[in-house]
Amino acid sequence: MDIWRYYAISHRDHVVCNPSSVEVLDELIELLRLPAGARVLDIGCGKGEFLVRTLRRYGGPGGAGLSAVGVDPSPYAIDDVRAALAARAPAADVELVQARGADYPAEPGSFDLAACLGASWAFGGYRATLAALSAVTKPGGVVLVGEPFWIREPEPAYLELAGLTADEFGTHASNVADGEALGLTPLVAWESSRRDWDRYETLQWQAVARHAVEHPDDPDLAEIVERQARSRREYLEAGGRETLGWALYLFLKAG
Repeated sequence: MDIWRYYAISHRDHVVCNPSSVEVLDELIELLRLPAGARVLDIGCGKGEFLVRTLRRYGGPGGAGLSAVGVDPSPYAIDDVRAALAARAPAADVELVQARGADYPAEPGSFDLAACLGASWAFGGYRATLAALSAVTKPGGVVLVGEPFWIREPEPAYLELAGLTADEFGTHASNVADGEALGLTPLVAWESSRRDWDRYETLQWQAVARHAVEHPDDPDLAEIVERQARSRREYLEAGGRETLGWALYLFLKAG
C-alpha cells in the first residue's frame, strides 16, 4: 500500500507527529529567538504543527512577518499543512513543497532556522541531516533536529522486528557531539518522556482501530492492521519502549 496513506491513517489523531508534546514545542519555540523577518525551513514538516506555531509566535496571529518553506513527501501531509495555515496563519508567507528533504534545492546560508523533526532518513541519517541543515542556515541562525537515540544497546530480536540496525542511531550524548563536530554550539537537548512516547504510539493504535470499524471495505485494511500490530509488538513485547528514545536538539551556528 501507499506508505503515506498508511501514515495519514495511523496519525490522524496526532497533533504532533513525533513523541513530543505541544507544551514542549511551545517552550522550545520561545528559545528560537528568531529575528523580525526571519526565514524558516521545515524539512519533513508533517501536519505543520511546529511550523504554524512558529509562524504565529514570531509573526503574530496571522503569521505575517516571517517567510517559511515546508517540505514533505506526503501529499496528505501537504494538504494538512495547507488547511492548518488557512485556518490559523492565513497571512503567512509559506511555500509548501511535496518532496524528499534532500531534493529541495535550498540556497546555502539563506535561513534563520532550519529544522527537521523526525525525518533524518531523507538525508541518509542524523549526521548528514545536521550537515545539510547547517549548510543552509545563516551565521547566527539555529538548527533544530528531532531524532531517536538508543537508551540502551538494542537486542537483536528488537532490531529484527523493527527492521533496524544497531548503527542506525547514536546515543543521546553522541547526538549532541555530532553537532559539535560540525562546529555547531548545542543549546538544547530535551529527551521526551515515556508518557510522550506512550501517547505517540497508542494514538496510532486508536486511529487504526477506528479506521477498521469505519472502513471495513478498505482494500488495504488487512495490511494496515498488521503493520500497526507489528509496531505495537516492537514497542511493548520486543523492548522498544525501554530501548529507543527521542530528543529535540537545538544548535547555534556561529556568526
